[in-house]
Amino acid sequence: MKYIIFGLGSFGKSLAIRLTELGHETIGVDNDMQKAEQLKERITHTVCMDCTDKNAVSSLPLKDADAVIVAIGEDERASLLSTALLKQLGVKKIIGRVVSDLQKTVLEAMQIEEYILPEEESAERLAMRLDNSGIVDSFKVSEKYSIIEIRVPARYVGKTLAEADLTNRYNVIVLTVLTLSKGSENGLAKIFKRASGIATPGTIMHEDEVLVLFGELKDIEKLMH
Repeated sequence: MKYIIFGLGSFGKSLAIRLTELGHETIGVDNDMQKAEQLKERITHTVCMDCTDKNAVSSLPLKDADAVIVAIGEDERASLLSTALLKQLGVKKIIGRVVSDLQKTVLEAMQIEEYILPEEESAERLAMRLDNSGIVDSFKVSEKYSIIEIRVPARYVGKTLAEADLTNRYNVIVLTVLTLSKGSENGLAKIFKRASGIATPGTIMHEDEVLVLFGELKDIEKLMH
């Protein structure tokens, strides 16, 4: 997959490196030549340009990108202007970085439905979500084990956990099942998760639900494919 990252500060840099390590084509963009130079050996491409310049941004392969992540944090004006520019240029998926309540409100007004709060979401977690669209969220427990939220695979919809037998087949443990619903908080759109309690062998998996799994990432990826 191809990702373009605007802003190569600590968050954008970590995200760009991790996505490249996961095998994705990653283009890092920053107006600071030094930041771009430092990363040119570690990610697929680096570009030094003004992210708010329409002509410059138009020269990027935006139509081919699976997502453009605006990771600019220090300059809130540049972050919002570049996000608005990407929206104007018809980018199919924009992920915005939020550093203030006002910025969050403006992103909502621009109908940017996906955004990140770096204080709450690490670059590692976002990279894992982008690497596999079935992953909703993840939390690394140790070097080996993680707790990962995934959408119920289509082949298991309507089955009980006993019928699916995921522990024996994939060496993972289902901790609980989440139901997702859309709502609002402080006037802003938000996705709410509601846990169904501790999973039992009789728990039935439904479409659009999310499984909370404990195990190794390689085993969870086998389950998803």
